[in-house]
Amino acid sequence: MDECQRYNRTFIFELCNGKKIEIRIPEVLDPRYGMYIWPSAVVLAQYIVFKSEFIERKQILELGAGTSLPGIVAAKLGGDVVLSDSSLLPQCLENCRRSCRENYIEDQVSVVGITWGQYSPALINIPQVDIVLASDCFYDEKDFQDIVVTIAFILNRNQNAKCWVTYQERSSDYSIVHLLRKWKLRCCHIPLETFNASSSSIAESHLPGNHTVRMMEITC
Repeated sequence: MDECQRYNRTFIFELCNGKKIEIRIPEVLDPRYGMYIWPSAVVLAQYIVFKSEFIERKQILELGAGTSLPGIVAAKLGGDVVLSDSSLLPQCLENCRRSCRENYIEDQVSVVGITWGQYSPALINIPQVDIVLASDCFYDEKDFQDIVVTIAFILNRNQNAKCWVTYQERSSDYSIVHLLRKWKLRCCHIPLETFNASSSSIAESHLPGNHTVRMMEITC
């Protein structure tokens, strides 16, 4: 891909102790929407910063990682992180690796191909998981069931695990409530103001702007 189509975006998050962490994320101007940062990723990353004491030494898997902002933040805060994206999209997996290299954590983070809805060896062989991250995975309604199936599989194998989900509200017709019930999952909504994410600008960026972003925690 032409280098002129790629650029870095910088995010600076402030920890509760006053220290700051700087994250550099490579974005690609590309029709595939997994190749650049969406507002939901910044909100989820902010929640991870808010929960930084809980993150350390936890086993963390990010689904549909794309540019990997939440997973990179979790790794910087001491989490043992696996980034994943569709095995059918090698360019997205390479972008995950590029994000790791930009933040000098390529030796401590694994990247695997996990396609939603498929019980692939990559999914089955994922080790213990404490936290699943899913930022704006609920984008295209045709993928909703496959995403929930994958989350349910992971949570059922890791009974104490939690799945932190952020999504951009795009249509009131879109809902996953019936799918969560079908797969015997529970969820609770987490107000953004409880973790300092209600601002139109987070991490010294212009994101999430005026977009409406929601967060929920899914458990078994």
